[in-house]
Amino acid sequence: MDGEERLGLRERKKRETRIALSWAAIRLTVERGFHNVRVEDIAAEAGVSPRTFNNYFSSKGEAIAARHLERARAIADELRARPADEPLWEAIENAAMARFALGEDISAGGERDQEWAEGLKLMIEEPALQAEFIRARAIAEAELAAAVAERTGTDATRDLYPKLVAGAVGTAINVATEHWLRGEEPRPMERLLREALHQLAAGLPTP
Repeated sequence: MDGEERLGLRERKKRETRIALSWAAIRLTVERGFHNVRVEDIAAEAGVSPRTFNNYFSSKGEAIAARHLERARAIADELRARPADEPLWEAIENAAMARFALGEDISAGGERDQEWAEGLKLMIEEPALQAEFIRARAIAEAELAAAVAERTGTDATRDLYPKLVAGAVGTAINVATEHWLRGEEPRPMERLLREALHQLAAGLPTP
């Protein structure tokens, strides 16, 4: 194994550990409530030491919010991998759906489980987490805007377009998640997100 392969393997292992810690933080918070979960609990759930946790996250709140950021990065990576001649909004939809097809989202996996959904609502509404969620969303939109800029030949730092697209996609995910959590009639998250992205692609025509 050469140096580049070792580096790639090490980075992949680090990403897997980061994801495992984030998922562990989410699962335990949904089950027990935010204030009943310690860093030591999260580390044990992920099979690592508290010291390893601290190498990746500064707090359990950051670990929870990291899932949103990781999802945006994954969608951005998928978008970069889509065929160059694929229309932008079609490519965005396919990139987003690829993440859900892999079951890599907290709301993926078909029909809503009411107990899980109730726990997620409490987690999302936790005041101690709001600053971390806002920070993660800002970074996530910047990551996606960079991918949109590359695909459209625009500049993510100067042009409005990539930031507007990224912001719209982030809002679509948030609104779809809200409907998935609170809708009176349970609907799969994938269907809700696809519908939201279709409406954006159509220019949000008046219903």
